[in-house]
Amino acid sequence: MRVVSPLSVVLAGGGTAGHVEPALALADALRRRDPATVITALGTAAGLEARLVPARGYALAEIPRVPLPRRPTPDLLRVPTRVLAAVRRTRGHLDRVDADVVVGFGGYVALPAYLAARRRSTPFVVHEANARAGLANRVGARLTPHVAAAVAGSGLSGAVVLGIPLRAAVAGLDRAAAAGGARAAFGLRPGPVLLVTGGSQGARNLNAAITDAADDLAAAGVQVLHVAGPKQVDAVRGRLTVTSGTTHQVLPYVDRMEFAYAAADLVVCRAGAMTCAELAAVGLPAVYVPLPIGNGEQALNAAPVVRAGGGLLVEDAAFDADYVRTTVLPLLADGERLAAMGTAAAALGHRDADEALADLVLSATRRPA
Repeated sequence: MRVVSPLSVVLAGGGTAGHVEPALALADALRRRDPATVITALGTAAGLEARLVPARGYALAEIPRVPLPRRPTPDLLRVPTRVLAAVRRTRGHLDRVDADVVVGFGGYVALPAYLAARRRSTPFVVHEANARAGLANRVGARLTPHVAAAVAGSGLSGAVVLGIPLRAAVAGLDRAAAAGGARAAFGLRPGPVLLVTGGSQGARNLNAAITDAADDLAAAGVQVLHVAGPKQVDAVRGRLTVTSGTTHQVLPYVDRMEFAYAAADLVVCRAGAMTCAELAAVGLPAVYVPLPIGNGEQALNAAPVVRAGGGLLVEDAAFDADYVRTTVLPLLADGERLAAMGTAAAALGHRDADEALADLVLSATRRPA
């Protein structure tokens, strides 16, 4: 009888949570199907993956960081040399773990992984989380037939649209059932709850607009769960008055965002791809305030759910205390509209993207799903 060795999967998604978290969600899905599956994540010692990957119980293989300039700069001339060195290091890792398949999620780790896999004749899968594909994935998608995207129109020809793999705790969240316990855990009382989050480091303008309108929110009976960011939490607390301080829960960060989602009726947030995917999956309406730098991809990320009626989109410069008073407060008071927005958001959510991507990965290896 022929003995089949465990599947060896190499994941390439480093730098930001938007690259690392989908990779880890896929790893969890593959391990659920076969606990013997060997998972190796590529990354750097300085990237977010250096903390997140080992914390989830997976091995991290380090490669050199290869930043890809968005515009022509002197650094562009050094990219080929850096890529070549990273490809050699990556090829060594693929040989060491006898990789059956490589899965890339974009970012500075992905391009060397795609090129090393191609040189080694190892099948690889490209997954694009953003509404507009980055350079690494645009290159990779030209070299493989196995391409997936979170949304349609990413710019990757032939991509299968399947959403973004999410942590099981988020994908399986029943907000209605978990709301009571989640609110109690955060010290929140019955009544409308506004969740404010600017990502892991917070967002200065979101924090300022919400705290400037904090007394108005308190007067309307709105409780605020405010994830201010570790460097801004003291400043946010210092802006609250005696009145708003009793209804405003300020935290530096939340490790388990599914609890915050369960506690909230509405979110004010940035529009990163992971944030948009998670909120749609759990059916939580949001006011999206895209980051005002970069190539405009955050506005594109939020566009589908906003068009469907599951959220509002406002420019960073227009999001101030007056907007909170005139738009956010009336929305929080309209339970029927919030419910309709949640339903519209959920209709675009992909709760099973991890399993769908696992199917694609296994098909690339020609192993049974």
